[in-house]
Amino acid sequence: MKRTDPAIQWLLNSNDPSVRYLTLIDVLDTPRNSRAVKTARAQIPDSPRVRTLFAGQQAARRSSDQSLAIHPGGFGVHPYKKWDGAHWRLVSLVELGIPADDPRARIAIDQVLHWLTGETHRRSIRRLHGLTRRCASQEGNALAVCSRLRLIDDPRVRYLAESLIEWQWPDGGWNCDKNDDARHSSFYESLAPLWGLIEYHRATRDADCLNAARRAAELFLRHRLFRSEKTGEVIDPNWLLLHYPLYWHFDILQALVILSRLGPLTDPRLTEALDILESKRLPDGSWKAEGAYWRPAGKSASNVEVVDWGRRGPNEMITLNALRVLKAAGRF
Repeated sequence: MKRTDPAIQWLLNSNDPSVRYLTLIDVLDTPRNSRAVKTARAQIPDSPRVRTLFAGQQAARRSSDQSLAIHPGGFGVHPYKKWDGAHWRLVSLVELGIPADDPRARIAIDQVLHWLTGETHRRSIRRLHGLTRRCASQEGNALAVCSRLRLIDDPRVRYLAESLIEWQWPDGGWNCDKNDDARHSSFYESLAPLWGLIEYHRATRDADCLNAARRAAELFLRHRLFRSEKTGEVIDPNWLLLHYPLYWHFDILQALVILSRLGPLTDPRLTEALDILESKRLPDGSWKAEGAYWRPAGKSASNVEVVDWGRRGPNEMITLNALRVLKAAGRF
């Protein structure tokens, strides 16, 4: 991949050190001990987006929800509150390359783990007709975050990994649908668990997690990421649009990014999705957001973000992810 490519030059000139750092190491394979990489990485913890994501982090406090009581590191809301709870902020932070030893991230994840492994949460999990009905994207995202933060020795993290393996459906995915006739996994509830299992395997070399991740990957591959196995029709046209962040949602770019973390994107069943992604490249070499699952900060509404990821025009994170994917596919 050529450093002179206009999209790469644009990313390297970003005001966000995370974008520069990730472009250098993921797209250009720049050695991690190079001056440029070390300089960008050192700036990440105090960068504007990271500072904003950590803004309002609280010390220990009591909560009316006993499952969250007396846990420092939260942000004054339930960790799953969209999109300003600790759960969501941490996903963004690890994707921005926050150092694994950042104390702010490590204290924030404790609230998330307390919630997901607590009795109140676990008691609500249902099993119907031999299938665990669980919104496993929650455990999946948390497992990925903990693996990136190198918290693999925490027994609660192992518990998340074991739970995902236990809950996996026969077709390779997960679903929280409690309808009696639900037998097909949900793409929305399966992509984050796939990511979590991949990251946990990368951190621990756990063979069971790798096998479960491969089974989950096959679910997406069988559908060519967006087509019905039965009819061949597009399952949801919105999956062909590009978004950032995805949270618990699904689109072809996010699926390709996660699959690239499992290995090279050489499976022929990915060809159509990769073609679509390439066709969306703008004349200046970048990619843009074609939809958003968040509202700008300051709005009095649901799904309000704490940072601005860019809703119009060329998008740095989407462009970065597109270049990562095309590189993994040998197309760049």
